[in-house]
Amino acid sequence: MKFPTAKDIWNFLKIEYEGDEKIRGMKALNLIREFERQQMKENEAVKDFSDRLINLANRIRVLDTDMKDNRIVQKILVSLSERFEATIASLENTKDLSDIRLAELLSALEAQEQRRLMRREVPVEAMKGALSARSLRASGREKKSWNQ
Repeated sequence: MKFPTAKDIWNFLKIEYEGDEKIRGMKALNLIREFERQQMKENEAVKDFSDRLINLANRIRVLDTDMKDNRIVQKILVSLSERFEATIASLENTKDLSDIRLAELLSALEAQEQRRLMRREVPVEAMKGALSARSLRASGREKKSWNQ
């Protein structure tokens, strides 16, 4: 195979690796199907789930198929795990979810996730401190007498 120009080489490679219009359409349909089947796992981080969806959306866009950010927003909202129900309800009350931007939604969800993680860590540390302070006071009382 000889190609006289770089453009001819490019066209050949484009057809070879992307396929023709029909093949691209089938690839796009498969990716859209995969996108629609995605669900957030119970212990999955918001960032990991959103990265998965955005990666699929970008692969769909590469195949010249329209995939708007509001479709990603809708998919995230209906696919989140139950632990985000309160956050979604709060967003519904304060914002119009049909107009919310993807970055805004992800920021709100990630902030909620971080707050939840911080609350889990703080009580454990606070309990350790409270127990050690309590044991120090208890041991101090045993040694002291009322006359001192």
